[in-house]
Amino acid sequence: MTAILLNALVLFALSFAAMEGELLLVLIDDFFILFFIVEAAVKIRTYGWRHYIGRAWNRFDFLLLLLSLPALFGRFTPLPDVSFLLVFRLARLIRLLRFLHFVPNVGSILQGLARALRASVFVLLILFVFNFILSMFTCHLYADTAPEYFGNPIISSYTIFQLFTMEGWNEIPAVIAARTEQPLLAGLSRFYFVIIVLFGGVFGLSLANAIFVDEMLVDNNDELEAKIDRLQEQVAELTALLRR
Repeated sequence: MTAILLNALVLFALSFAAMEGELLLVLIDDFFILFFIVEAAVKIRTYGWRHYIGRAWNRFDFLLLLLSLPALFGRFTPLPDVSFLLVFRLARLIRLLRFLHFVPNVGSILQGLARALRASVFVLLILFVFNFILSMFTCHLYADTAPEYFGNPIISSYTIFQLFTMEGWNEIPAVIAARTEQPLLAGLSRFYFVIIVLFGGVFGLSLANAIFVDEMLVDNNDELEAKIDRLQEQVAELTALLRR
């Protein structure tokens, strides 16, 4: 964990433009790449390739090492000037995900996250369809009035999503109302956007968030229910003994 933390600090420092080409930091980063290569080699020699690659975390670490090799070899051997190799340098940042090794109960957290995502798919799909319909409808209504917000369906879809997240829920209707000459139409426009915010933001995203959180906590609920069941059994046994 210490090596990962120190490597994270080095990568953080190299992200600054003034320190990007600092030779000492680059050499330290290369040292950590070699360190992780040696670590993988020791594990493979100790446990065997089949046992090593059988673990998901080891496969993840090995993949990150492979992605780091072009950046390391580039220090010693001239490589073709191919722009896509820059992506492999950025791949070194993924090594910071090795911190997940040390997160308590990370397996349960990831399982809960996957379960929550599956449970939220249906609600998110409804929100996507709702966004699509509203973006098309609003584009036809206000493309000429506010082209910066509803000039085409893509811009309109992004603006509707902003309204779902409560961003610009007051400013955008105010701009349209200010550009509308008839007070009645301006008032109806404000009401229209209130409906969008209520159904898309307050109800839609709140429902998706509630389902997501509920599925993340289902393991804790199951454990609590099991404890309550055991407690009820113990109370029933104690009551039976007292009656005797």
